[in-house]
Amino acid sequence: MKRIIVIGGGAAGMAAAIACGEAGAPALLLEKNEKLGRKLYITGKGRCNVTNACDIEEFFGHVATNARFLYSAFYGFTNRDMMSLLEECGCALKTERGGRVFPVSDKASDVTAALSGRLRRLKTDIRLNEEVRELWMEDGRLNGVILTQGNQKLAADAVIIATGGLSYPGTGSTGDGYRMAAQAGHRVTDLSPALTPFETSEDVGESLQGLALKNIEAVVLDGKKELYREFGEMLFTHFGVSGPVLLSASSYAARYLKKRPLTLAVDLKPALTGEQLDARILRDFEEGKNRQFKHALDRLFPARLIPVMIRRSGISPEKRVNEITRAERRRLVEETKRFCLTLTGLRGYQEAIITQGGVNVKEINPSTMESKRLSGLYFAGEALDLDAVTGGFNLQIAWSTGMLAGRSAAASERV
Repeated sequence: MKRIIVIGGGAAGMAAAIACGEAGAPALLLEKNEKLGRKLYITGKGRCNVTNACDIEEFFGHVATNARFLYSAFYGFTNRDMMSLLEECGCALKTERGGRVFPVSDKASDVTAALSGRLRRLKTDIRLNEEVRELWMEDGRLNGVILTQGNQKLAADAVIIATGGLSYPGTGSTGDGYRMAAQAGHRVTDLSPALTPFETSEDVGESLQGLALKNIEAVVLDGKKELYREFGEMLFTHFGVSGPVLLSASSYAARYLKKRPLTLAVDLKPALTGEQLDARILRDFEEGKNRQFKHALDRLFPARLIPVMIRRSGISPEKRVNEITRAERRRLVEETKRFCLTLTGLRGYQEAIITQGGVNVKEINPSTMESKRLSGLYFAGEALDLDAVTGGFNLQIAWSTGMLAGRSAAASERV
């Protein structure tokens, strides 16, 4: 019987091993941690956002890097296929805001348990606490893998690298796959944290740390060039800004931030035009003509944001609102519609949800996930130069590429 070794028991590795088993070629799954799906336990704040329920065609617009490469993978194993697989394995699902799909239980452990159960039923040989040191290659041919412990050699007809990236290194994502890919002659593109918070030059933490703003529009600019624009929620932190909108923005800004700072322009009231906002402010002022400016903004902003907006407007906080000029009011409108911060960098891999960069997809067959450089070697998941925004899209990349790699390896006639 054909022997397939899957390196890594995360999302992509479990999907690959399931695909092998379903194709009648049960895999040997090697995981260096003490349990499968270690990183899955912390995704979605412990709830595991397994995929997104949007139409599969919409997935490509949410992929930040190399979306076209995923055509065969996404259509070969769709989000609906993944949802069906989990529910067949006893993990009931629910869909929340933005199409995000979670277990009904809100427990990531239920996802891992469902997949682990499927692997056992498929007679998958799962070996935990087993680390692969390198690929076993002789005369340019792939023979299998060499384990770290005892330099033991394990023969295989095919090897699938599903080792993840560098994000959350405490879960075992320490870049092993990149090293093995390089051993096989692959180029690994520049790596950086992604889906991670931003650091800013402005000290917003002292006054705004922990403040979440909903229904804002964030725009990231490199000079006049717009890199990203999205509507949603953001969060001020002790070092800068975070929240769903900004995490997604990091995937588009990472490569630019390596060269220079960027500008974040936040529209605090995107539902109103400048003229409508000015009329709204004027109406609030007229209702309390003798109020001081510092007491007249409670309907417009959260309490903690008011002192910041007063400073940015340049209007004296003690000034009566009936004395505020039209020009001063326009400055307040401008600051509200364009609250700017300077983005200076990204937080590190310890806080990054994923890694941007990886094995160059030009060297991988998109129809099979097999290496173009070494026959019998396949890649899946975060080890590849693929990444997407938040919302379940990155896990679907893992599921889809893992399934394609497993099916392809099982069907291969390599001699």
